[in-house]
Amino acid sequence: MPAKRILILTSDMGYGHRSAAKAVAAALEAAYGEDCYVEIVNPLEHERAPAFLRGTQADYDRLVREMPGFYRFGYEVVGSPLPNALIESAFTVMLYEALNDLLRTFRPDAIVNTYESYLAPLRAVFMMTRRYIPLLTVVTDLATVHRAWFNDVSERLFVPTQMVFDLGVGYGVAADKMAISGIPIHPRFAAPAADAAQRRLAFGWRADLTTVLAVGSKRVGSLYEALHVLNHSGLPLQLVIVAGGDDEMYEKLQNTAWHRPAHLYNFVDDMPALMQAADCIVCKAGGLTVTEALTCGLPILLVDVLHGQETGNAEYVLDNGAGEMADDPLQVLEIMCHWLENGGQRLQQHAENARKLARPRAAFEIAAAAWEAAQKGAVKKPIIDPADLSAVTDLLNRFDIRWGREEGT
Repeated sequence: MPAKRILILTSDMGYGHRSAAKAVAAALEAAYGEDCYVEIVNPLEHERAPAFLRGTQADYDRLVREMPGFYRFGYEVVGSPLPNALIESAFTVMLYEALNDLLRTFRPDAIVNTYESYLAPLRAVFMMTRRYIPLLTVVTDLATVHRAWFNDVSERLFVPTQMVFDLGVGYGVAADKMAISGIPIHPRFAAPAADAAQRRLAFGWRADLTTVLAVGSKRVGSLYEALHVLNHSGLPLQLVIVAGGDDEMYEKLQNTAWHRPAHLYNFVDDMPALMQAADCIVCKAGGLTVTEALTCGLPILLVDVLHGQETGNAEYVLDNGAGEMADDPLQVLEIMCHWLENGGQRLQQHAENARKLARPRAAFEIAAAAWEAAQKGAVKKPIIDPADLSAVTDLLNRFDIRWGREEGT
């Protein structure tokens, strides 16, 4: 029996989409092995995608870092009905040929999608080819999510929280098409953790100090200032700092005079082990990082929020008592002092609250659904709404997009 073919679509507009894709792929491999062939693809990198879209991914970090107000405005505007429809039409025009080519080449039995802007063009491809492939979509933020995620083309929509579920219902998604799964994270986060002190010793860290894991990237603008106050605090802690591939930050960290024990990494591929060895985390409010921290029971000290996309993530952490938000470096010091006093009582309470929110099996839940969908495979479907077909046809023709059905479909 040939292996079932599952295509996972992702993008590099931030950390979370690809991390979620990798998590589902790892769960599929662990659960089904050679019976399942999985490929992760970024359609924005396809040769038929416009070149400026590829550049947009590279500019994403700069846009978020240098023009946060503009980014927030754009996120809020395109979330309203009319602008969202225009954006969906634009992505349909730009990505129709790339996605059609990917599906024709890979011939998937099922698709797992982790990026909202692919849904409208996928819907157009299915409609024009009369060939529907089971499509499962995975939302990668905890609360504040773009309405484009709720396109009715998805057979199943996996949402992280009840808040997003209710939002989907409000946008007209049938409740039975959605499942509250959590955000998928790598199966290694779900593995039984070794004793934290043993892990610290294995890394060459001190086992007797409160261990603060700080995770940065090019999108975290205030991390160094937070570390500066902790470095000069005199508190009984050690700092484990991951620059997230930000070479400039990593060099700055290396040139810093550290007064607290500090362990510096530019980029790591064993984040589960680092988190399981830490007592708390300092980070921005990214959906994947927050989810990973919750799974490891780490109190979260948020030092940066991408307003719009990540606002809901921060509120989710704060409202559920899993961490706190620092608006400036002095508040970072204040919060950490409160966490460590009285034998770390407050720190432990945040840790317990974090563990209550954890959904470590999300990747396996989604993998099981993808495997089940792949048993059905692609099916031919008639056009139900001729007016809808006519609108998509007119859109593609207007921009000279090749949409002819492949032979035999």
